[in-house]
Amino acid sequence: MPALKVCSTLVLLYVLYCSADEIKLKHKPTLKPVRLFTDEDLEKYNGHQEGQPIYMAVKGVVFDVTKGKEFYGIDAPYNALVGRDSTRAVAKMSLDPEDLTHDTTGLTEEQLQSLESVFSGTYKAKYPIVGYMYRRILNEDGSPNKDFQPEDQPQFSIRDEF
Repeated sequence: MPALKVCSTLVLLYVLYCSADEIKLKHKPTLKPVRLFTDEDLEKYNGHQEGQPIYMAVKGVVFDVTKGKEFYGIDAPYNALVGRDSTRAVAKMSLDPEDLTHDTTGLTEEQLQSLESVFSGTYKAKYPIVGYMYRRILNEDGSPNKDFQPEDQPQFSIRDEF
């Protein structure tokens, strides 16, 4: 018990004598801020540049799928999905070029349920969110989308970002 009191006293003295700036410098934030992507921004993360992360969007949420490089990297089976918002393709389980889009117009209820299942069970569960597509956050006129709700994910708290 005396050792615990001594340790507590030493920690208290350290905190009292260190400036706040010194303490802040020693604390490195582990959370990365999220960002807003345009279609052109996202195209840069298509897995074709060595050392560059691999990103893809589903439902306007941009995921870093780099750790799944065997699925999404160059010459990998799902490389067509990366560097873009592939919501429709994920919903339809399709790699057809016309399905490689964010547009969900005309999808069946079954396809929409499949999309939600894969979005939550695969992408949100396995891959960190690094940002959002501009059209999820902004209306066509550039005004804020009042219906936008950031996704919850354990890797970081993004509610403070918006």
